[in-house]
Amino acid sequence: MSVLTINKLTESVGAEVVGVDAEALAHDDGLASAVLDALEDNGVLVFHDLHLHEDPQAQVAFCERLGDIDRSADGHHPVSGIYPITLDKTKNKAAEYLKATFDWHIDGCTPMAGECPQKATVLSAIQVAARGGETEFANSYAAYETLSDGEKERYAALRVVHSLEASQRRVYPDPTPEQLQRWKARPTHENPLVWTHRNGRKSLVLGASADYIVGMDLDEGRALLDELLAHSTTVDKVYSH
Repeated sequence: MSVLTINKLTESVGAEVVGVDAEALAHDDGLASAVLDALEDNGVLVFHDLHLHEDPQAQVAFCERLGDIDRSADGHHPVSGIYPITLDKTKNKAAEYLKATFDWHIDGCTPMAGECPQKATVLSAIQVAARGGETEFANSYAAYETLSDGEKERYAALRVVHSLEASQRRVYPDPTPEQLQRWKARPTHENPLVWTHRNGRKSLVLGASADYIVGMDLDEGRALLDELLAHSTTVDKVYSH
């Protein structure tokens, strides 16, 4: 059984993993399992010793040890499985879409097919901004667990429609017909507001892609989504990296 050295970064979410290198992970099944357990416990893991930014192939190999890779966005990088997060259109021709990621979001809520959102995203920093540019992570388990019993009961049956259009309209509120056509080409997806995980824990599924609540007045539903997002992203539930 592999044991990780974990240093918690906040009370609620985020931990640093010490002493794990890519070569060890490539050959130790127990280590990969321990990483997944630590991810479940902490929500976000920081590896200062992996240096994945130096070798995209190593980043893909690291991901393959942890599970299946979503390759649906391939074509923007020479290495399959790598997606460049940049506003530079010479490095990612779909860069304009990424402005919507400045808002809170869950990766994979608007897939082309009916897949579940990805279990995790592995990020490596190639070029870091001189100031700003932090990525923030919110503990959606804590968001659910800090609801009142009445709220938990009320929200248990609610379902939310997620769409690419909803997230993009936050950035481009007056889209061109061409933009709107591209957004609508991606299917909408209906997800439960309260997601029950395999381990029995529950979390809230929110963010920029959350468009409206099924069966609820449009304005009332969107107001509730905004209220829950504010509840879910208070300082005590967030890690900024």
